[in-house]
Amino acid sequence: MATLVRACRKALTSTNTAQPLLRRGFAVESAAAIRESPDRVKWDYRGQRRIIPLGQWTPKIAVDAYVAPNVVLAGQVTVGDGSSVWNGAVLRGDLNKITIEFCSNIQERCVLHAAWSSPTGLPAHTFIERYVTIGACSLLRSCTIEPECIVGQHSILMEGSLMETHSILEAGSVLPPGRRIPTGELWAGNPARFVRTLTHEETLEIPKLAVAINDLSRSHFSEFLPYSTAYLEVEKLKKSFGMSI
Repeated sequence: MATLVRACRKALTSTNTAQPLLRRGFAVESAAAIRESPDRVKWDYRGQRRIIPLGQWTPKIAVDAYVAPNVVLAGQVTVGDGSSVWNGAVLRGDLNKITIEFCSNIQERCVLHAAWSSPTGLPAHTFIERYVTIGACSLLRSCTIEPECIVGQHSILMEGSLMETHSILEAGSVLPPGRRIPTGELWAGNPARFVRTLTHEETLEIPKLAVAINDLSRSHFSEFLPYSTAYLEVEKLKKSFGMSI
């Protein structure tokens, strides 16, 4: 009888020790079966959406335009060739169109919007023509800026305002609704008023500033490939040649 009891205890002990080993073996096998591929893209779902379609309207970005990774483009927004939109800017074309033409730049934390209609009868969309520089933290709403102009930092352009060719608005200025800055003039203040006429040399420097910022955007553009997972192939290519990433 005693021998039978000892045999039963031994069998129970071996079963209790074998069960954890079996569980551990199954866990290792299942982990190996679901191991992630090294080529799998690890998405960060905490990030914001950069391109936001609204109804039938989807933002359009030219192939050689630079749009920073944390910029928000929504609705009827068009970023033209050679243009650049810098970090933290928001372009919201939900009510009307926003157009940025060749070699213009929208600097950090600018906000561009457009109203349904303009009190001046001019088109209510926000239209920025070529070789225009918009300083950081500026607010533009349903305004028109003709070629080769500069808007200083922290400036505000209200509905229906117009900057004509070769004009400059100083930093921190407010251009009221329907106000027009004539060609070749410097305006400043709140509300903005005429200061002086620009010299010929100053007007020549306006497009040069836009081109310089465009050249700077090229170095940023090379760090952020715009489409899909192409950056993974670039990183593999760099590793194969022993280049630092």
